[in-house]
Amino acid sequence: MEVFPKIIELLKERNKIVATMESCTGGAVASEITNYSGASEVLKYSAVTYSNEFKIKMGVLEKTIDTYSVYSIETADNMARAISEFVNSDYGIGITGKINTPDPANDYGENDKIYVAIYDKDKKHCYHFDIEALSNISRKENKENIIKFVGEVFLNILNDDKIKTNEGEC
Repeated sequence: MEVFPKIIELLKERNKIVATMESCTGGAVASEITNYSGASEVLKYSAVTYSNEFKIKMGVLEKTIDTYSVYSIETADNMARAISEFVNSDYGIGITGKINTPDPANDYGENDKIYVAIYDKDKKHCYHFDIEALSNISRKENKENIIKFVGEVFLNILNDDKIKTNEGEC
């Protein structure tokens, strides 16, 4: 069974909702969820926040961006928590990073690192990860890899599988 239909099934069974705040993936995770029946029962709202300005408007702390950069696990954590609070969802997914492309507006951070955080409102903590973008494949293929990774990790979290992550408050 594909990962995202199983995620939708588990969320529906548990009467849970997920929301995403995505940057470099451009809403690809939310889009993937909507590819399957039942998505409207578990995904009520998501945001693509491609700029610092809109991350902050959606609840990311400006201090976090100033201290750690927009390309950091701390910002991904803030994104996941902020979107969960904005929507009052049970889970929030935050994704930020650069897929092998420099950002002239934010001249810091690695050009090939993506930061992913999944916030669990009930446990009040984040699971967070970083992923390397591959320079020998296209941006679209990198986004597909990120979507697959996020789906697998989120399914493991929903199944309470032991996954290697740095958990913490966000």
